[in-house]
Amino acid sequence: MAKKNQRLFSASIGVMAYNEEKNIGRFLDSLLSQDDINKLIHEIIIVSSGSTDKTNKITQEYAKKYNKIKLIKQNKRNGKASGVNTFIANAKKDILILASSDLILDKNTIKYLLAPLRKKEVGITGVHPIPVNNETTMMGYIAHLQWRLHHEIALRKPKMGEMIAFRKIFRQIPSISSVDEANIEPLIRGQGYKAVYCPKALVYNKGPENVAEFISRRRHIYFGHIVTKYEYGYEVSTLNGFMAFLMVFHFAHPSIRLFLFLPMAMLLETISRFLGLLDYKFRLRSHTVWKVTPSTKNLSTIQ
Repeated sequence: MAKKNQRLFSASIGVMAYNEEKNIGRFLDSLLSQDDINKLIHEIIIVSSGSTDKTNKITQEYAKKYNKIKLIKQNKRNGKASGVNTFIANAKKDILILASSDLILDKNTIKYLLAPLRKKEVGITGVHPIPVNNETTMMGYIAHLQWRLHHEIALRKPKMGEMIAFRKIFRQIPSISSVDEANIEPLIRGQGYKAVYCPKALVYNKGPENVAEFISRRRHIYFGHIVTKYEYGYEVSTLNGFMAFLMVFHFAHPSIRLFLFLPMAMLLETISRFLGLLDYKFRLRSHTVWKVTPSTKNLSTIQ
């Protein structure tokens, strides 16, 4: 039985990458530094989708030193769903971990992320993202506010984001998907499994540092959530804007920054959602291939 459990929880990790030279090395270092790495991680598959910078070169250098790391190069960017499906098709284990490459992991992240899956009724788990942005700036404050809100909602109704672990009980996600976590959730829950949020499974990310990138990213995400709701019948817990608004006042401490920056955060989110809705209604923009937000790609502020 012990050997069976060990096989089950030695996971395959899939990392989607496009021009991630600024962070891919730091990400891999944090992954390779995980406690019990040899027990928990069977393989690390980097799917590089049309990268034109040094992402492939850096990954290949790591692969020469660590046989767990494998690089799959896609010559053309076909969208994140294509990369995810490529990973699923090549993964050897029954437990999969899907991660963005613009993250840094805490040393126990994988351990905490996999632990709930020892219960047979659990099918998917999600991490607790913490932004590294400077909270004294407007965009930094908004990034922290956004992910605190995500945390508070996920504690009550699990919401997956940034990095997830799940059972390999389906072959692929929709090829036009723009939000892979939101599409994987219903595929798992629809088969009777539970979702679990893991607040101790910490990952560090970076929010957009300018208004244009914030709107672009939130527009992309909201479009994907609308598609998931109306075409697949599944609503993520953060889709309800009114509930999110009320939740802010539940956890946010009154401050000058709150009163200065909260109205701007609400305005930017409203604009982003409106544009995402127009994209869905009138097909103004395709979100299958995600638009890069350059300011989120360098997490060098983490020590």
